[in-house]
Amino acid sequence: MKDFTKELPDHTMKYIGDNDLFLEIFEGENLAKATEKRPPLLFIHGAFTGSWMWSKYIPHFIREGWKCYVMNLRSHYKSRLMDMTKITFEDYLEDIKEIITECEVPPIIIGFSMGGILSQKLAESIEISGMVLIDSVISKEVFEAVPYKELDQMISELILPAPTREELSSIDETADDIEFQRKYLTMESSKAINAFIFSIEAKGISIDSSSISCPCLVIKAVNCDDDDRRGKVTAEHLRAEYLGLWSTTHTGVLVGQRYIEAVDRIIEWLKRF
Repeated sequence: MKDFTKELPDHTMKYIGDNDLFLEIFEGENLAKATEKRPPLLFIHGAFTGSWMWSKYIPHFIREGWKCYVMNLRSHYKSRLMDMTKITFEDYLEDIKEIITECEVPPIIIGFSMGGILSQKLAESIEISGMVLIDSVISKEVFEAVPYKELDQMISELILPAPTREELSSIDETADDIEFQRKYLTMESSKAINAFIFSIEAKGISIDSSSISCPCLVIKAVNCDDDDRRGKVTAEHLRAEYLGLWSTTHTGVLVGQRYIEAVDRIIEWLKRF
């Protein structure tokens, strides 16, 4: 199995705050050539994962001269292990705020899956320079426009185990891509998940887009017309640019064989900063 974390360049690693949030900071050789006022990038992972999930992405951004802060939420990856039965969605918001204080200026946030809905909620009240959502959990407003045909059940377990990923490959992931995830995937807080799922009892997280003024880019893994509609409605809600990547999977858009399509679009979008 190819471990993509082993190919990352040397970088700064530190623990932040009372919860010992593990933060990785990458500064490429081209950083000095970048505009001094360019904001840093802050990468926010999804449920069950950590900063390792961005291993294919990071080298491309540091080569372009971007300073990259790659965080881990409490009790994820190398952050200090905590009681996940008590961790909430709001706790994760506080973690991101704490990491933002480490950035020199308001960062451009790049959020994946759960990290995407956390980013949207944070952007309502915190100054950020921009926001990129990669196959983000959708908001209540998007769900109301394009509802799921089947709803989840509220999660009753105290902690959710890591996804098993028993398949050998997917439409855009090799066996190595999946084995890499198997190595690092970990458990997740059911309280945090219950906050944003859609069920008979729960209707997700509402996002007040009128409070979000930063430029945004929405990238969606698309496998049906409804997927594409949800991506487009998310973009409309946030007044964002949109890219739908057909025939890609949720995790494949970060670690699969076509991940570079998302990276190239983000780099193109970032050129305006």
